[in-house]
Amino acid sequence: MKLVFAGTPEVAVPALDALIASGRHEVAAVVTRPDAPAGRGRRLVASPVAERAEEAGIEVLKPVKPRDEDFLARLREIGPDACPVVAYGALLPRVALDVPAHGWVNLHFSLLPAWRGAAPVQHAIMAGDEITGASTFLIEEGLDSGPVYGTVTEEVRRTDTSGDLLTRLAFAGAGLLVATMDGIEDGTLKAVPQPADGITLAPKITVENAHVDWSAPALRVDRMVRGCTPAPGAWTAFRGERLKLIHATPVPERTDLAPAELSVGKNNVYVGTGSYAVELLWVQAQGKKPMRAADWARGVRIASGERLGA
Repeated sequence: MKLVFAGTPEVAVPALDALIASGRHEVAAVVTRPDAPAGRGRRLVASPVAERAEEAGIEVLKPVKPRDEDFLARLREIGPDACPVVAYGALLPRVALDVPAHGWVNLHFSLLPAWRGAAPVQHAIMAGDEITGASTFLIEEGLDSGPVYGTVTEEVRRTDTSGDLLTRLAFAGAGLLVATMDGIEDGTLKAVPQPADGITLAPKITVENAHVDWSAPALRVDRMVRGCTPAPGAWTAFRGERLKLIHATPVPERTDLAPAELSVGKNNVYVGTGSYAVELLWVQAQGKKPMRAADWARGVRIASGERLGA
């Protein structure tokens, strides 16, 4: 089939690579978000998908909105049979959805109908799911509600951050997306409506959402830190400034600390929770680079009984 691929961040690149390498389908163009400011200089930078497409000599389309007439005219001119999508980042209007004969087929990083929305992997970790996966489905105007073509499953490991899990799903999902395109082309694959039961939502996690509640049990704190790593980053307050928590681990044998109470040893930093303590391993103080928590604690000279939080 002739394809127009839509995607923006690094997590979409494995799927684009897999489609290019498949040899069975032609990636005629790529749709991605416009260049965005990045870095200290805030200069405009192309998306990872745009950079990969340009390296491969593929036409890149960067509409401000996918309902822009110039973009729609070019899409119709290309005449794709299907448009595979991975984390494009903009809502597709009906006028765009109707262009390809086989529609827009999204690779979503959950087992639908679980975790519909912008942050499925983060929410799966924060909820304590043991199994997650990826799904391909036909995009409708509803939120991740279209019929499903196929799925792959993936175990959520005990120490997974959302970055770890998303990386594995990006590669497993890339194979699923290619297989879905193959099945659509040869007519062996039909989309199946999602069940009405089991729907959960995964809205975008903001910085405010990532504020750690030390009165929560240790396992919930651990899931919050892992689910929000690398973005937006779980955090707490220390002496009136924000402290980002990069890596922590529960310590069931430490039950002597009150919620948010700090205990510092020669090479360890513990914090009390609503159950037992967690050990802080890596943190990032405001305006500083990431560092080992023990090095941070030595630098700030934590007093006995001092606490984290507002």
